[in-house]
Amino acid sequence: MQTKGYTREEQFNAAEKSMLKPLPDLAFEIQYTKTYKVANNNHFCLTPDKHYYSVPHTHIGQKVIVIYCRSAVRVYHKGTLLCMHLRETAMGKYTTDEDHLCSHHRAYKQRSPGYYKQKALKISSTIHRLFELIFEQPDKYPEQLYKTCDGLINLARVYKNSDDFDKACTISIEQRIYNYGFIKRILDNNMTDATPSSTVDRPLPKQQYAGKDYFQTTMF
Repeated sequence: MQTKGYTREEQFNAAEKSMLKPLPDLAFEIQYTKTYKVANNNHFCLTPDKHYYSVPHTHIGQKVIVIYCRSAVRVYHKGTLLCMHLRETAMGKYTTDEDHLCSHHRAYKQRSPGYYKQKALKISSTIHRLFELIFEQPDKYPEQLYKTCDGLINLARVYKNSDDFDKACTISIEQRIYNYGFIKRILDNNMTDATPSSTVDRPLPKQQYAGKDYFQTTMF
């Protein structure tokens, strides 16, 4: 600049300052990209958080590109933005846009633990108690248990003319195994009249210890 008749500041003010744009209002966020297949319930699970997000039901079974950052989750299909959600980190929970659901899924979304307990109460007090225990499990989210309850209600219809289903539910309660597969195996194998194995603790047999007299008599 020594050979020019102006300073760097004068050059900046004259030729460059007017070209500057305002800084972004939002701080830059690192973005990540993953590919997911939309499940039959028109959600996908963002694996880093184990949180579920909805996608328009017309894309069930299709692969989508998910671009996410600290604050937002954007879903694309063939370069077209399908939807955007605020990012949530509650493990096992669902973020759902009602407009993404078909009529069948809207009805499913309206279900709750109370809904299933009321249905169970109309069947028998035994299955009602079983449903109470199912939803009391501390390591399970309600949405994960609806499929189990649907399966048990269907089994109750199959065995509505016998006591076998109630007996199977009783065994499930006694054994503290609250799942569809366990109850179905009991019914399939005609085990409703089997007596559960006792869980009463039995004392260990008294241990016989060899004393000093034993060694004295065996060594000499």
